[in-house]
Amino acid sequence: MRGNSYVNLFKKLVLVSAIGLCFAPLSYAEMSIEITEGVESATPIAIVPFASQGAPLDLSSIVSSDLQRSGYFNPLNPQNMPSRPSTADAIRFADWKGLGQNYIVIGRVQPNGAQFNIEFELFDVAKGESLLGYRMSSSAAELRKTAHHISDLIYERLMGKKGVFSGRIAYITSTRQGAQSNHQLMVADADGANAKAIAISPEPLMSPAWSPDAARIAYVSFEKKSAAIYTQTLATGQRERVAEFPGINGAPAWSPDGTKLAITLSKDGSPDIYILDLGTRNVTKLTKNRSIDTEPTWSPDGRNIVFTSDRGGKPQLYVVPTQGGEERRITFSGSYNARASFSPDGKYLTMVHGNGGDYRIGVMDVNSKSISVLTSGPLDESPSFAPNGSMVLYASRKGSTGYLSAVSVDGKMQQKLVFDSTEVREPAWSPK
Repeated sequence: MRGNSYVNLFKKLVLVSAIGLCFAPLSYAEMSIEITEGVESATPIAIVPFASQGAPLDLSSIVSSDLQRSGYFNPLNPQNMPSRPSTADAIRFADWKGLGQNYIVIGRVQPNGAQFNIEFELFDVAKGESLLGYRMSSSAAELRKTAHHISDLIYERLMGKKGVFSGRIAYITSTRQGAQSNHQLMVADADGANAKAIAISPEPLMSPAWSPDAARIAYVSFEKKSAAIYTQTLATGQRERVAEFPGINGAPAWSPDGTKLAITLSKDGSPDIYILDLGTRNVTKLTKNRSIDTEPTWSPDGRNIVFTSDRGGKPQLYVVPTQGGEERRITFSGSYNARASFSPDGKYLTMVHGNGGDYRIGVMDVNSKSISVLTSGPLDESPSFAPNGSMVLYASRKGSTGYLSAVSVDGKMQQKLVFDSTEVREPAWSPK
């Protein structure tokens, strides 16, 4: 939300009407990922094709792709490998050292009834030592998930922090054919695979937000000719309408324990931040100001809520205790700061940081209040931290096309998530 559009968007929300909404686990356009900027010192690693008997997926290629997408690893092309060992005693470490490889991963996949047994091992090439080894089983349907899990294990062992390859992302897509629009709430694996629409509507869907256990998503829809907030369980598709007050119902954000939502309501006049108890459906008004207060986000400890307000004339970030109390402004650098999201450890806030009509993704140190700008803009928005805090997923725009991107918190690694002729916005990275 920018400048005058900050107010105009809310006017639009309460005026838009909807015809209907349908729900189905439909597949949709696949997403591909382009690394537009990587880490110069990316670590050389050889992911040897796993010895496989009848597996429908090539697990090693998924692992290689995952690690490459992180920007911190440079996997060796299998065509350039001197051999393809699948056991430790078959590895000639001198050969791999001569190719400049720091690490090598080998593995085996064998059928076991309706399951597959998977073994893999990670070696330090210079030392000739095993660093990591696992045995696991998987159904055919879960093999891709198992490959992402292997990537997470390797990443954590070598980088010292949890991987994010097993996670999922939610986002909104929009397409238009003539006068007809089609909006979808999508959920996909972190690499864009297995994309499915969990909600489809000819009218807008907005603000997807993951529950802390990643089992549910809250979002805004207009299916009853006015804005309403829903929660939907991914495993069953069951959904509940949890807020449908007169005026604006928007910007849901889950509490860390998953029992409450912070939301924006205008039922008493101007938009304010409320807390909705999902058990009792009682709402408690948290802010009381004639300005626009919106886009709440909970601190990981549940003690505070950061929100966007234009009470100072332009959108800036403010904080208020969840039990009520003083509302304090926390951003002072830049003419525009909005759409905050906490890092998992609570030490940082990512936000849309604007100056003179240029909107980029920034990260603020919560203690020092210093802001680092990570992207080049000019129309970047909707940032969301990865569950390990290492990257930020966000939406951007080039001309009339909206797409998703990701950037590391040090700004060194950037990715562009490419879809097939589809308008994409409002990404949200699952917390696990």
